[in-house]
Amino acid sequence: EGGKMTSLVGLSGAGKSTILNLIPRFYDIISGDILIDENSIYNSTINSLRKNISLVSQDTTLFDDTIKNNISYANLEADEKEIIEAAKLSFADEFINKLPKKYDTIIGENGVRLSGGEKQRLSIARAMLKKSQVVLLDEATSSLDAETENKIQKAINLLIKDRTTLVIAHRLSTILSSDKIYVINNGSVIDQGKHEELMQNSKIYKNFYDKQIRKN
Repeated sequence: EGGKMTSLVGLSGAGKSTILNLIPRFYDIISGDILIDENSIYNSTINSLRKNISLVSQDTTLFDDTIKNNISYANLEADEKEIIEAAKLSFADEFINKLPKKYDTIIGENGVRLSGGEKQRLSIARAMLKKSQVVLLDEATSSLDAETENKIQKAINLLIKDRTTLVIAHRLSTILSSDKIYVINNGSVIDQGKHEELMQNSKIYKNFYDKQIRKN
């Protein structure tokens, strides 16, 4: 739903990433249709579709270039002020200013000189700079330390405010406030609703929750 946060939950291999990757047309559907605002995504060019979508995924593609150029890749017309603003909103500014050449620091092939959390914040900075109305989040906070995860979660909350957001949740704690959660199993939707409804009506969801949240 437009302007809302929708989350997909399910075991590894259930089909969550497949659904997410169909939206920017990384591959095409065999049957059925995908609609945004009741318009099929197959009626627009791939270029115009992707221009209106930001993807923050587990695999952030970074270039052997400066931090500034890596962020501005999302919007080549952005000026320096906008790039710095995006970095501040994503909490990337914190680590950038500690680097020897700050925004002009070369980060190495695929950001080899950066940590996982730093790469993730650059990915969010890109999405901030792009200002697209649709945000796809293939969450990658599971391997981060608590402090970094907390910062990234704050940055994500800023990024998705009032935007149409689809989230793949690896940690349920990040999606408890979703407007709608779909439980995916073997490529099918088996349950849907808000967190409270699913806790009452979905055995699989409740099992996820008990294993992840209650044990922590």
